[in-house]
Parts: sequence; structure tokens; C-alpha cells
Amino acid sequence: MLKKQLEKYITSQKDIVELHTEEKEYAERQGLLHGVQTKELEPDARFEEAYIERGNKETEEFLGEETSEFLNQPIGYFKKQKNEFMYLESKWFDVIDVDAVSLEKDDVFETYDVMLGLKLQKKYESGIKKYLEENLHGEGSRYDLMFDANEGVWSLNFALNGLDGYKEDLSLKEAYSMVYRFLFKMAEEIENKH
Repeated sequence: MLKKQLEKYITSQKDIVELHTEEKEYAERQGLLHGVQTKELEPDARFEEAYIERGNKETEEFLGEETSEFLNQPIGYFKKQKNEFMYLESKWFDVIDVDAVSLEKDDVFETYDVMLGLKLQKKYESGIKKYLEENLHGEGSRYDLMFDANEGVWSLNFALNGLDGYKEDLSLKEAYSMVYRFLFKMAEEIENKH
């Protein structure tokens, strides 16, 4: 799981291993950095190399590819562009066994929905549910979790509004960073209990 994925990432790096705070602290706790020179990356840099695209919510039609500059916009962008969703792929999601993460505004519940594929085995269902129930709060505490046996991936949807630190004026970059930290902590907690 997380330890194995991070070990794989560390060994794939050349001379200096570039890590963000979450990965570096975890790797230190797990003893993965003995004799390894590291460089801590700026929090804002996490999604600089991400693949980002916008799509139509109804048809899933491709509307355009974006640069990381797009992430500087407020999440309120999706209030104005109600028919759009955003899709983001990042090498950092691979570390936490997550497929790409999409974000859109839910027209019914007026929340920002986070949608992703979680590459964990079915046996972790109770751990995933427990984490979600304990860590999603308020009106954003609802989530949908379904296992696709053919793909071996959990389809997970939850409201960004339910995360600690959520506020209406977040930038897309801040929102994705919050989602990443939430999923990283979930991966670590599930791993520690198994």
C-alpha cells in the first residue's frame, strides 16, 4: 500500500529524492530515507506537472486541456461554469493509490463533489468507510463508495465541503491539496490498521 508505493517512488528517483512534507514525514517514520538525500518541495508545487482537463458534465465531452495556472482560480469557477467538471492526473496520486481526481459543483446539494478511483482491495471496505465517517463533517459528510470488481477499483465520491479547512474562497490548487492530504491520511490510517 502506501509504504510500498512510496518506496517505489523513492527508488525511482536519481541523486536527490524530491518529496513534499506529507511524504517526507511519512518516509522518515517508516525508516525509508536511510542514506537518501532529500529535497522538500514547496506545497504549491505539488500539481505543477499535473495533466488537467475540463469536460462537460452531461456529455463528458472534452472542453480543453489546462496548465497548472488554471489551479490558481477560485473553486467558485464551477458556480459560474455549472456544466463543467475538472479532471486532474498527478504522479502524486499514484503514491496514494488513487486514479485521477475530478471536481465539479453539485447542482442539487450545492456542494463541490470530489470523484476518484481508489486502488485498494475490497477487503479494506470497512476501513475506508470508517475513515470517511470519522473525517467528513457537516453538510459535506455524505459520500458514495462502490467497488468495481472488474476493475478492482473503488469509485469514491465525497463533498469537498466536508473536509477540515474547507472554505468557500479556496483556490482549485488549495482544494486539490486538501483532497490529497485527506486521501494520504486515509491511506496511512488504513495501512496502520492492517
